[in-house]
Amino acid sequence: MLQFPQRISLCGFGGQGIILSAVLLGTAAVTKGGLYAVQTQSYGSEARGGQCQAELIIDKGPINSPVAETKNLLVAMFQTAYEKYIPILDEDGVLVIDPQLVTNLVRPIANTFAVPATQIAVDLGNRMAANMVMLGFLSECLGLLKAEDLLEAVKDQVNPRFVELNLKAVQAGIDYAKDNNLYYHG
Repeated sequence: MLQFPQRISLCGFGGQGIILSAVLLGTAAVTKGGLYAVQTQSYGSEARGGQCQAELIIDKGPINSPVAETKNLLVAMFQTAYEKYIPILDEDGVLVIDPQLVTNLVRPIANTFAVPATQIAVDLGNRMAANMVMLGFLSECLGLLKAEDLLEAVKDQVNPRFVELNLKAVQAGIDYAKDNNLYYHG
């Protein structure tokens, strides 16, 4: 179980649903978990295909600033984004990567989890659901949110056309953590 405040950075490339992931985490934390959250985002001028990053702070009390110099959780879904944001991860932080897209770790982090989110999403029928696989994994492995809270946020926030696929993807991420006994015990 992670401690609060959670200072989170999710990074990858435009089109992977990085921003949506942060919005869903923050929404679930606030509307379902009774927590406080603030989210910011940035992406390259290319948007789809360019580097993309979202920051999220989740806490049990009011948050005074939307920015944190360092993060205690980094979710990296693309190599160049990982390289750009790994310096801001605390020494004792948690790193979650998609090993298909982040293949060269430039800084050892003791609490590193490799989640083949893109491959799992492809196996479900749509690689665009990799972000949801990651969210499910974060929920189960880190205890960041209750699974049912995350699933409810997906139902509430995602375009109805994609809800079924995204719910399956979240569940696949939860199952990946369970099946491989991947839990953070920090």
